[in-house]
Amino acid sequence: MSEILWFTLVAIGLYFFSDWLLDFIERLRGKRFGENRPLIFFAIILPLAVASFWLLRRLSGGE
Repeated sequence: MSEILWFTLVAIGLYFFSDWLLDFIERLRGKRFGENRPLIFFAIILPLAVASFWLLRRLSGGE
């Protein structure tokens, strides 16, 4: 049960971090990405999620 809780908390954290990072990149760029914004958000959150969940699985003793 605690593994599900950790995965959920990490997923929520990844969502907010990815949103913050996308906003930061847009501010540096000086404008919004427009219609490609969801795709760029996905490109940010996917590798972070894969790496985080792999690490959680390894730390919890799973394969």
